[in-house]
Amino acid sequence: MAKNLVIVESPSKAKTIERFLGKDFVVKASMGHIRDLHKNDLSIDLDNNFEPQYEIPKDKHKVVEELKKDVLKADVIWLASDEDREGEAIAWHLKEALRLKSETTKRIVFNEITRQAIINAVGNPRDIDENLVNAQQARRVLDRIVGYQISPVLWKKVKPALSAGRVQSVAVRLIVEREEEIKQFIPKVTYKTTAIFDILASEKQTLSAVLNRSFESKDEALAFFEACKGAIFTVKAVETKPAKLSPAPPFTTSTLQQEASRKFGFPVSKTMQVAQKLYEEGKITYMRTDSVNLSSFAIGMAKNEIIALYGENYVNTRNYKTNTKGAQEAHESIRPTHMENRTIEGDASEKRLYELIWKRTLATQMADALLERTTINIEVSGRQEAFVAKGEVVLFDGYLKVYSVSVDSEDEEEDLDARLPKIAQGDKLLLLSSKAQQTYSLHPARYNEATLVKKLEDLGIGRPSTYAPTITTIQKREYIVKEDRPAQKREVNVITLSKGEIKSADIKENYGTEKAKLFPTDIGVIVTNFLVANFKDIVDYNFTAKVEKEFDSVAQGKKDWHKMIASFYTPFNKEVTVATKEAEKATGERLLGIDPESKKSVYARIGRYGAMIQIGDKDQEEKPRFASMPKDRRIDDITLAEALKLFDMPRILGKKDTEEVSVNIGRFGPYVKYGKSFVSIPKTDDVYTITLARAIELIDSKPSKEKQVLKSFDNDKIQVLSGMYGPYIKSGGANYRLPKEIVIEQLTMEQCQEIINKSPKKKTTRKPVSAKK
Repeated sequence: MAKNLVIVESPSKAKTIERFLGKDFVVKASMGHIRDLHKNDLSIDLDNNFEPQYEIPKDKHKVVEELKKDVLKADVIWLASDEDREGEAIAWHLKEALRLKSETTKRIVFNEITRQAIINAVGNPRDIDENLVNAQQARRVLDRIVGYQISPVLWKKVKPALSAGRVQSVAVRLIVEREEEIKQFIPKVTYKTTAIFDILASEKQTLSAVLNRSFESKDEALAFFEACKGAIFTVKAVETKPAKLSPAPPFTTSTLQQEASRKFGFPVSKTMQVAQKLYEEGKITYMRTDSVNLSSFAIGMAKNEIIALYGENYVNTRNYKTNTKGAQEAHESIRPTHMENRTIEGDASEKRLYELIWKRTLATQMADALLERTTINIEVSGRQEAFVAKGEVVLFDGYLKVYSVSVDSEDEEEDLDARLPKIAQGDKLLLLSSKAQQTYSLHPARYNEATLVKKLEDLGIGRPSTYAPTITTIQKREYIVKEDRPAQKREVNVITLSKGEIKSADIKENYGTEKAKLFPTDIGVIVTNFLVANFKDIVDYNFTAKVEKEFDSVAQGKKDWHKMIASFYTPFNKEVTVATKEAEKATGERLLGIDPESKKSVYARIGRYGAMIQIGDKDQEEKPRFASMPKDRRIDDITLAEALKLFDMPRILGKKDTEEVSVNIGRFGPYVKYGKSFVSIPKTDDVYTITLARAIELIDSKPSKEKQVLKSFDNDKIQVLSGMYGPYIKSGGANYRLPKEIVIEQLTMEQCQEIINKSPKKKTTRKPVSAKK
């Protein structure tokens, strides 16, 4: 064994770092945290200063034992986990669990995995930062208290198996409140008017313009067109102004997630997964950061690259300042470690994300784009309104040479070369045609994953390391769903004026298309309303942001974390006690109407297993009847007719061989039942009209229970299979769980063998389950 043992979090990171260190260093991976709070217990001593009670999870026993053996063989232990609070906590847990001595333990940090950065880190070790560790402990303890004390209240007052979280519940509230805003929104209807003019002073040239006001009624638009019949159109003014566009700052975690979503459609979890791999392979700097700072070395690299590619006149070096309150996660923004590497080896996602980071970093040190903006005002004789034409020409592209302009917008990129024809003040124009189209104002936009991250960041809620897991968690808990919604159709009125003739017609237009937007589920709405009513602080935006600032104060050594938790816990515990005793049961119940057949009330509400329809009241002599609601319907929008139709289920279609075939609607949607088999019915089929022949077709096409092979190595001796609980490794008749952070497409045989070797051997005897305290 070498004299120096370096411990990092992941095998891929270990592999990269080991290349840079000499034969006296061995690099091992802890596979993330090696200690945590117990999964099934609070594990916090509420009576003893909120001390957390850590344990080594079963799946980490083997890792810890191996590391203990390695520690005994080494003279110096180097803890090289990530440089943020989570990484500091991992280093501290390693020191505690492995019983490392302070005199032989060194903590090293680096912002990038390059030879120079690693050598510099080894040359400048430090002690573990207890303040950063305490800040992470404070977050972990607070979040555990919130989750473990509110969840039982939800089980009792809403439905079993629910849970709450400090940041997650606030994120869900944002989505619930946005949906409510959309429901309450009343669109304003106006007429937007456009026109095409012939420039009389210039042969065969036309000019498009927009009226500077919208009409509130059809009569106003018609009256304007009547006035235009005999009007004279004159260029009143031509204004040309210089303008410039400056590049956006370098990427932070949040802005990288937003831009990867906008340009590539990446979910935030995928962006972080790909960025993690790029970081561990030494291609980019640390990917969890809220800093926009670039080192002088990075600026120098970017400058050299710009000169080599485009010339000196494209260079304009800048230092950016971080405006995010409490920014602390890293010392530098996300950038390539070597700017001269314009492309990299890797899969398509890695190449695309790296190129995005490379271009953004380069653009930040490039010259502004210089534009010429022209505005033409067209006077309409006898009217106060005027038509306006706008154009924009790029005189010098500057940073636009490598990076598009609308970097932080959901909108499509602007046309920055919309040239206007030559025209002068006083020129007369001939109106060729004009159109006034009925338009509807837009409701507030629903969040997608990236815009939700931006909103959380704007509110000061969460930190770079929390965004992706927060959004993943609230989707897994089914408080929100990410869905596409098809366009709807509506009738709009269009008035045209051409060759002196006014016409009016109604046309159909598509509107309301939603792509990968976040919608609250029934249970998400009900839980949010319950929390707002009974745990006001937990879902209060200002309170949650204030807690984040307190974590920052702990990290800076300005606040004792025990006192911080104590000041939170006392009022919170009172709220839990009051809610448990006094809060009303929340079902989201909505009266839909009366069943014509039984004359009983029909309700939509949440039950033990999800949203359902109930006919009759519990206090009546005859028991109520129940039916599960389809997954695509919501309590607040299902109609009485749709609800009653659910009680036509199950439908018996006939027989296949000797077994009965029926259809029904369950918790997970419509399905065909054939004997003991169940087959989901696709959205393209209607459960109320599906035929026996179609049902048999679905039964026959159901895939077998054989596990799908995702990857195989060594002539199928090692296989990666898809299972009920996710992918796993099968080798030698045994199964091995894959860590969550593993990307299947990038999994190698060596990694599989390492996972197999480090997995604890299964015992043949079972221990009796001890009763919980």
